Amino acid sequence: MKKVVKLFWVFLIGSIIGYVLEMIVGLVQNGHFVSRQGLLIGPFIQVYGLGLVTYYLVISKIKNKNNIKIFVLSMILGGIIEYLFSYFQEKLFGTISWDYTNLPFNLNGRTSLLHCLYWGTGGVLFVKFILPHIDKLDNYYNYNSFKIITMFLIAFISFDIIISSFAGIRHLERRKNIPPKGSLDSFFDTHYPDTKLKEIYSNAKEV
Repeated sequence: MKKVVKLFWVFLIGSIIGYVLEMIVGLVQNGHFVSRQGLLIGPFIQVYGLGLVTYYLVISKIKNKNNIKIFVLSMILGGIIEYLFSYFQEKLFGTISWDYTNLPFNLNGRTSLLHCLYWGTGGVLFVKFILPHIDKLDNYYNYNSFKIITMFLIAFISFDIIISSFAGIRHLERRKNIPPKGSLDSFFDTHYPDTKLKEIYSNAKEV
């Protein structure tokens, strides 16, 4: 259970770091802040969360190796995660949140050499600056307040992922002119119409 709790916190931290990074990138590119969140509620981008979890599970095992090995492994893992996340987003929801077809050495527009280099750099920074703090989470595990906060956040993120998935699926159904099949579909049509989803996922493109 302690391992699961730590993995959850790694996912949460990675998702928030990703949101902050994407907001900064959006500010630089557009000159103003734009929403780049990955879920309906809160400052989370789950691909970064999954990336950090992968870093923790794999790269932390070689943290005493030299930076070049950490960089290369992080680059490969990050590229795979980015590719798979883009692929499944397209298949499940009919959208993509990034397209690198204009960049050299890209793989179906889902990842590119440049972004793999970013992932590699992130892996080195993870080992140097984030991993030591993650290891300290064990010190809080026996505190009831920490357990309560963790359970609340797990429930909240789980709920957020579920409703975000339903909203994305319903968005795809509306594009296919599929009428609502029940009260749940009607709820998402009313509260999360296409205009609302476009506002939340401003960088998502229909495919």
